[in-house]
Amino acid sequence: MPAEKLRHLAAYEAACQDGQGGGYLRREGLYSSQITEWRKLRDGGALEGLPPGAKVGKLSAEQAEIARLRAQLSKAERRLARTEVALEIMGKHTRSWKRSPRARRTSSHPSDADGRVC
Repeated sequence: MPAEKLRHLAAYEAACQDGQGGGYLRREGLYSSQITEWRKLRDGGALEGLPPGAKVGKLSAEQAEIARLRAQLSKAERRLARTEVALEIMGKHTRSWKRSPRARRTSSHPSDADGRVC
């Protein structure tokens, strides 16, 4: 029943976007460990192209490696997206700070107009 597993994965992941993943699992009588296993099978390509009702076995070593690398890539892409957002925020903050009157006062030389040192 690969198609059913893929359907559950898609529905669960959609529910997680709304913070309702646990509710979906309870309604469907599923466990998170099943989702984890099915995700590994899907990411390894073991659920694609199988006829309805076909048995799904364990991942081969190659499929397991593919699944591991896909998960690693996904994690790296999420980290990159967070880093890009953080850098964008920092850039906006820096630009706005440089335009503020206070920044111009504090960024000048340590001596004021009278020549006294602060």
